[in-house]
Order: sequence, then structure tokens, then C-alpha cells
Amino acid sequence: MTTTQSELADLSRFIFRAPRWYVSLTFAIVIAATVGVAAFDSGAYATTWRGLFIFGRDAWEGVFFIGIPTVVAAFATTGVDRFVGGKLTANRSSLLALVSELIVVTIVVTAAVISVVTGLGQRFIFDALVVALASVFAFRLLIVMAVSRSSLLVAALPASIQTLVAAVLLFVYSGTLRYISFGGPLLDAYMMPYLARPERAPAELSAISMEHFALLGITSALYALAVYGFIIVVDRPWRRSLNVSMLDFLRGFIGHIAEGSRELEEFFQQLGEEALIPVSVLSFKTVDDVEKARFVLPMIHPGPMGEIGGGNLPERVATAADGLAFPPHATAGHDFNLVTEREVDTIIDAVETAASRIEYTAEATQSVRTHAGEASMLGQCIGNNGLLISTYAPGFADDIAYGVGLSASAEARTTGLDNVLLVDAHNSNNGLSGPTLGHVTPGSARAFDMMSAARQCGDRLTTAEQYPMELGTAWTETPWDPTDGIGPLGVRVAVLNVAGNETAYVLVDGNNMEPGLRGQIIETIVDEGPVDAAEIMTTDTHIVNTIEADNQVGSAIDNEMFIDTLSDLIVEARRDYETVTGGMAVERVSVTVFGNDRTETLASHANAVVSIGGAFAVTVALAAIAVSVVIFLFA
Repeated sequence: MTTTQSELADLSRFIFRAPRWYVSLTFAIVIAATVGVAAFDSGAYATTWRGLFIFGRDAWEGVFFIGIPTVVAAFATTGVDRFVGGKLTANRSSLLALVSELIVVTIVVTAAVISVVTGLGQRFIFDALVVALASVFAFRLLIVMAVSRSSLLVAALPASIQTLVAAVLLFVYSGTLRYISFGGPLLDAYMMPYLARPERAPAELSAISMEHFALLGITSALYALAVYGFIIVVDRPWRRSLNVSMLDFLRGFIGHIAEGSRELEEFFQQLGEEALIPVSVLSFKTVDDVEKARFVLPMIHPGPMGEIGGGNLPERVATAADGLAFPPHATAGHDFNLVTEREVDTIIDAVETAASRIEYTAEATQSVRTHAGEASMLGQCIGNNGLLISTYAPGFADDIAYGVGLSASAEARTTGLDNVLLVDAHNSNNGLSGPTLGHVTPGSARAFDMMSAARQCGDRLTTAEQYPMELGTAWTETPWDPTDGIGPLGVRVAVLNVAGNETAYVLVDGNNMEPGLRGQIIETIVDEGPVDAAEIMTTDTHIVNTIEADNQVGSAIDNEMFIDTLSDLIVEARRDYETVTGGMAVERVSVTVFGNDRTETLASHANAVVSIGGAFAVTVALAAIAVSVVIFLFA
């Protein structure tokens, strides 16, 4: 993949599942109480105000003026938004309220620290609270407009709830109404006790005046205009280049984070284009006609990130197979990411169709390895079908372009092979750095190296003697998980024994490998070990990239322990030898993928939103705050 595509994949570090709404609200209350103690200066513990002497008045002040607006917003935003035609759900509303509270907390705590250092006093903290509440309104406005696709004025209704509730509480408990002359004795007798309750609140709230509420209204309006301007500027390139809105991307991302919805995939589907891809299946059966192992290779890329699109393709393939499944990485880059997980079902159906057409044979060749330039190719022929595995190790390489893989397969077939299952071992890379990231593109020297190695491999295999074969398999989930760079399929080993020539095919459920690790494994299991040849492959699963974009195998685990695990599996697989028959079939299927131009355009636009858009957002925010400061100074 290109640099911009890698940065798009790096967005996967933001993908997570939000906690349940009640967990979010509990967390919000605890934070509010803590901030109250840290930021508000009400004095010692008390037993008079609401009886909450355990936490003290400072903690209760935080809960009351920061926590309660969060709770109200969490429950009320969904109802108001749905009433005006929006789409906010309860989980999204709770997550939005919690994040908004964190914005208030950050600003208020910062103001408290500045107040202590400079001696500005409580009024400065409440001035900062006004800015915080206006900022929350602006942030919520952006999210509501993105999720519900409402206009500015309509979105302002649900977006204002958290700010409005906090303002009402401050207005009532600061006693601001007492400074306004209106009404008469009847109002004073029956309404004033409820609309002005300064005696029930800390004395520090007396620092709040009517000016604060006027400034809150002006500042909120100013920030709303800033949000609208930001959306117009950032959204324009998306509409011009992709004919979609940046808000659609933001809505899908929020939906995936909050609820695991498929809205982000629906956005990708708007960008996708149809592609015809080959799906290759190599199956081995025992003499009892039971499938022992199945290699499955659809020429797509298991991305773009997390479980979105085809990110979890390897596990889906493994679950659908009767025998032990080996879903290695195909020669395809991010242009061939599936746009939705539904497309995986199409792939699985094609796999079953291909498997039903396989004609099995009892003989295979011994494995051969060829070299051309930087490319190395391990090959073995089962009947008249070739299993070829390409690597550029010890050099660094990432994805191999779709066209390069097709050309290399064609080169191998010109030697007389019926079908070719060409695997990108994807087993040596130096991370997401450099201008090319090691990807193999049409016209590059590496592309011709690979095609030459494939032809040499085909020449040797088609003229080699064939013998009966035995196959042994083994696998383990390993003690590692996706945070360590190992997916749910763990490590799988198949050892094919043909006339005493033992070839180990090792598949790790991960996304590429740290430089040098593949060489250490080969040295252990081939040069010093029991097998004659081996190749180490990764699935390129993007499940492991919910942590970081370059969470490669070997970067977070003990390499010696990992190699020992592989060695044990080799021994176990050799003990599992059974006489088998094998065969291969290829099925072509039409799926929707990102497409050549769309991937690069989307990647550049998404990265612009994160980098340039982020800087622009900061600039707009600072400009709005600067105007706010001027307003505060002259108010």
C-alpha cells in the first residue's frame, strides 16, 4: 500500500467498542465529582447541603453542575433528535454526552490550575466554564449534524441540551434572577424560591452574573458559525472528488465506535466498484474422503481496518472449511479491500463452488525453490496444479499489486500448469515508513523478479517426478491475542511429505512480520530442524490493527518463545502424517472493492481531515476563543 493508504489504515487505532450507556454515565458521575474537588473551592466537608457530607461540597458541586447535565443530555438528546427527524441512538447519545463532559473537565481543570498559579480566583474558573459550555455545544452540533444529517438550526436543538441544562442550573443556584427586576409579589412568593436558590448552593457561585449568561449565548452562536464554516471548507473536496460528504464518513465512524453499526461500510459501498477476482482452493483429503486441510486464496485484500469490510476474512474462511483452513495473503493491495462484510459471504460461496469441482490426485512433486533478483519462490505441484509462495525476505515488502500477481500466475501457467495458487508470504517488512512501504507495483524491478521466479518454478515443477504424498497438520491459538499481533487463528502448520522430502507450510494469523524473524524461523526448522523446506506466511488479518497500523508479528511477543511454538507444531504435524489426495480449482466471482483511484483519493481525504483538518479545526477554535476573550474583556 502507499503512504496515504497506510495512514488510512492507521485510523484503525481509533476503532473500539464504546462501553454500555450505564457504564459511561457512571464514569461521567465519578469524573464530575473528582473535578468538583479539584476545581471548585467550597471549603471543608459539610453535612448541610443535600446531606452529601461524605463527598463534601466540592464533589457535589462537580456532580451537580457537570454530571447532571451529562446525564440529562445522555437520555434527552436521543428523544429530541428523533423528534426532529434525526438518527441518534441511546448508545451514541451517551457516548456523546460523556465526551462532551470530558471537554468541560479539561477546560475547567486547566482553568483551576491557572487560577492557583496566577491567583485569578473563582470568577476566572466560571469564565472558563462559560467557554467550556459553548465548546461543548459546538462539538455536539458537529456530531449531531454528521450523524443525523440535520441542518444547522435543527441540529442546534438536541446539540444544545447539555449546555442549556448546565446554564439553567447555574442560573437558578447562583441567584442571578434576584438581580433582574420583573414580576410582582405573586412571583416573588411562589416562583422565586424555585428560580433563585443561592442559599442551597456554595457561596462561590455568587461570582456568576447575568453577564456570564449573555456571554454564553453570544459565544455559543459564534462557535456554531465556526462549526458551520469548518464543515463547508472541509467537506468541499470530498464532494468534488468523491461525490460524498465528509459527514457521512464521520457518521459511519461514530456508528462503528458506539454500536458496531455497518454505516461506515455503507459509506464505503458508495465509493466501490465491481471487480472480477479468482478464488483458488487447494484441498487435501484422507483415504476416508475426509478433508484434512484446505488452502483458500481469494485475490482480495483483508482490509481496510479492524473488522470493517474484509478485515476478518481469514477467520470467516477458516470457520467455513471442513478441514484445517489455511487462508494466506493474496497478491492484492488495499485497492482490493472489500467494501462491506457482506461481500465475504460471496467469497465463501465461491470457495464452496470451487471445492465442489476439485478433481483429486494421489501424487505430488517434491518442493523446489527458485530465485530471481530479490524474489524467492517456493513451489510444489499437486497433480498438474501449482502451489507457489513468494517472498522478498530478507528484504522488506508489503502488498503485491493485483496486476503483478496475475502476471506472475500467468507466467507459471505458460509452463503447462493448469491452475496456480500464488501466495504473497507477506513475512518481512520494516513497518509503515518510507515513500513506497515496500509494495510491489507493475513495472518495478521486483515485479519482474517475481514473474521470472514464477516461470522458473513452473519449469521445474512440470518436469519433476511425482510420488504419493502424506500430509500432517497441527495448530494452536497461542497464548497471544490481537494486541500482540496474533489473530484468532493463531499458528497453523501443514507438512507435506513426498518421497521423503518434507515441506512445511506455516501460516501465522497476523499482519506481516518483523525483519529477520522469518530467517530465524527458517534456520531453526529447516537448516537445523527436521524438514527439508519451509515458508512462513501471514494472513494479513486486520483484526490486529485495531491497536496500531503496523502491529506486526514479532513486534510485541517473545521471538524465542514464538519460534519454539512453531517448532513444537512442526513435530506435532509430522506425527500426524496420513496418506492424502489433493486437488485444486479456481472460481471467478464478482465483488465490490474500493477500486484503484477511490482508495488513494479516500485515503488522502481522510488523512487531510485528521491532519490538515485537525489543524484547521484548532485554528478555527483558537480564533473563536480569541474573539470570546475580547468579548469577555469588553463585556
